[in-house]
Amino acid sequence: MNPLRVLLDDGKVHVFDGGMGTELYNRGVFLNICFDELAIRQPELLRDIHREYLQAGAEVLETNTFGANPFKLAHYGLASETKTLNREAARVACEAAHDRAAVVGAIGPLGIRIEPFGETSRVEAEDAFRVQAEGLLEGGVNGIILETFSDVEELGAAVAAVRSLTDLPILAQMTIGPDGRTIYGTAPESFGPALSAMQVDAVGVNCSVGPQGVLEAVEKLVNVVTLPVIAQPNAGLPRPVGDRKIYMASPEYMASYARRMVEAGARFVGGCCGTTPAHIRAILGFVQSVTPRSGPAQAVSPPDIKGVDPVPLTERSALGAKLAAGAFVTTVEIVPPKGIDPAPMYAQVRALKEAGVDAVNIPDGPRAQSRMGALLSGVMIEREVGLETVVHYACRDRNLLGMLSDLLGASAAGLRNLLLVTGDPPKMGPYPEATAVFDIDAIGLTNLVARLNHGLDPGHNAIGKPTRFVIGVGVNPAATDLEKELRRFAWKVEAGAEFAVTQPVFDLDQLDRFLKRIESYQIPIIGGIWPLVSLRNAEFLANEVPGITVPNEVLKRMRTASEGGKETALAEGVTIAKEMLAAVRHRLRGAQVSAPLGRVPVALSVLSAGLE
Repeated sequence: MNPLRVLLDDGKVHVFDGGMGTELYNRGVFLNICFDELAIRQPELLRDIHREYLQAGAEVLETNTFGANPFKLAHYGLASETKTLNREAARVACEAAHDRAAVVGAIGPLGIRIEPFGETSRVEAEDAFRVQAEGLLEGGVNGIILETFSDVEELGAAVAAVRSLTDLPILAQMTIGPDGRTIYGTAPESFGPALSAMQVDAVGVNCSVGPQGVLEAVEKLVNVVTLPVIAQPNAGLPRPVGDRKIYMASPEYMASYARRMVEAGARFVGGCCGTTPAHIRAILGFVQSVTPRSGPAQAVSPPDIKGVDPVPLTERSALGAKLAAGAFVTTVEIVPPKGIDPAPMYAQVRALKEAGVDAVNIPDGPRAQSRMGALLSGVMIEREVGLETVVHYACRDRNLLGMLSDLLGASAAGLRNLLLVTGDPPKMGPYPEATAVFDIDAIGLTNLVARLNHGLDPGHNAIGKPTRFVIGVGVNPAATDLEKELRRFAWKVEAGAEFAVTQPVFDLDQLDRFLKRIESYQIPIIGGIWPLVSLRNAEFLANEVPGITVPNEVLKRMRTASEGGKETALAEGVTIAKEMLAAVRHRLRGAQVSAPLGRVPVALSVLSAGLE
């Protein structure tokens, strides 16, 4: 009979091994090499560590394959060796166990975000996990342990991949931070039932925090799951000692907490980063005589991840109401000031309000330029002038948690209309050495905002009242790779986009072809209209701004007009913009007119004539 199944079913306490990566480092393996390749390069070293854990009393050994998936191995040029490395690591562990311990194949997260907050689809994630699992199964493991996951949905993809190959036991472990939640904010009370519903054989917590944090998680898990609970903490949090980071928790300290975890209800205990065979030996001595307390009589149902119904679009903002009614909307884009004086910006917006423009667009650091923040500019404009804003919000400068904080604050401050964009890379701006975050892209951000509109954070936790954002996204009819742009637009709509704004339109034939391709999505499209101010401006857009196409005919008209001087060129640029606006009037659901160089009268001139 499968030795792991025996351990799962006997109702007793059992001990896992400890850390592998930190043990390898302690034995002289440099951090800049691929640890997962050691199954081929230094199998004896791995075998020795496995045997030492076995001699210390470990009843379950994990393979040295935590990062052996195609995405992580690609950094070392080893993606094609995924199955081989996993198979060989499993064989090494099984040889070391020599039928005296169960062997589980270790699978960790892919190291990238998957949908809905990343570009990698669930299908692609499952394919990657499946290749890794195939190697582990060929190597003879008794089961699979999915560990150190932060994203319940990614772990679900891993479970599906493994379960498509085998009915061997699957053990599933999440990792938490000092606040007791995953990086997505998911608490044990939520992820425990969610994992149980995936038909895994045990659930637990490992890594990240020390014994105290894991104990608190165990105390919560045992109240919501009936499956065996696993606890594998780090040996405390690492502390800098000289030029190294050392895990400070002693074997005795770890063992005392292991006993408390068992008393709380854990059935499997062990260690993660920083734990050694000495820690496992001490843990075994402390837990041998302890009986875990019984868990709940029945499992708790997974939390409802649908949330509440969003506030109707007509009630979220005036712009939302106009879009819902099918009316043609008009907005003007102005950039926030480079300094701290908002007075000129207010003057521009007052002119727009007086002219009857529906909203003012506030870009978020376009072309990676540093300006007054778009969110705060939007708040100040709405409070000072009383005109609605459409605030562009870029992914470039914030991680997922920072975005969540910004969006909650923006909603509380009264902002309602958002245009979600990935953002221009810093190399386009005056600080090319600045770093970009790009934790998620515009598709992931759309998913995040749509979830907030349902009253849920990224970890499916209720936030109280839902946000009331009108969700806009960018779309580019002139994209160089149009098929990719269409795919991304489809994903944005699926994620919850409620309107879209195009890049500046100069080519109507190109726009018509694009609109034909997206007509099935049935969301309002607002056309970007850019009044050219000079031939140089036209040439700059045509040659140096990604995603904008300026036809030769337009360049020719601007070249001819420029011969008459600056004012003649500007007049021709305005005429072209008016023509574009009149042409899109019956094609699209609105216009976003840019105010070139902050020249609001130019934008208003386009609007007043183009809509006649």
